[in-house]
Amino acid sequence: MTGKGERFTFPVNPEEVIISRQKGYDTANILSSGEFDFPQGDRIKEISFSSFFPKVYDESFCKGGKGELPDPQVAMNKLNDFLVMKTPLRFVISEAGINVPVFVASHQTTFRGGEPGDVYFDITLRTWRELKVAKTAGSGTGGGTAVNKKQRTDMKEKNKTYTVKAGDSLSKIAKLELGDSSKWNQIYKLNQKVIGKDPNAIKPGQKLVLS
Repeated sequence: MTGKGERFTFPVNPEEVIISRQKGYDTANILSSGEFDFPQGDRIKEISFSSFFPKVYDESFCKGGKGELPDPQVAMNKLNDFLVMKTPLRFVISEAGINVPVFVASHQTTFRGGEPGDVYFDITLRTWRELKVAKTAGSGTGGGTAVNKKQRTDMKEKNKTYTVKAGDSLSKIAKLELGDSSKWNQIYKLNQKVIGKDPNAIKPGQKLVLS
């Protein structure tokens, strides 16, 4: 495992490495129909394994030379440092072809009776990937980023209106705008509050609703 220019090697290979992969789902409960899952892309992978830091070098299971064996307590403190780091580490198992950026999600320490000085541990890593945000087309050199959004289409029909001009009458407006002078009464009913009791008393500047 590497990070910030330093390299840390686990002295004893674990018996197994578990890599957990899951697909992300967003679950919704839709009234009486029950729960429905909607795929949301891949979740973060988890890598977990168990091993120990031996107090005494044993060439039958220790990697590297005797002088490379870390003190168990120093090694555990290094895992604590990794746990609080805010930048990703690189985890490598060359034999398994694993080379990924990770964060240390958790680790657990165990001291066993009859094995003084040895420190056992369980560790869980979570793979890291960089968040990429799409730039808007007009962001220019300012470096601004945003999520592209489409404006929602207005499905409501807008009312057709007409502004009264000098010399207009309701029948004239009905003929010009609706194609039938007899529909003047329809216009009057829609605009009675604006026009008043007399349908012939329309005034220039009044805004009438036609439909």
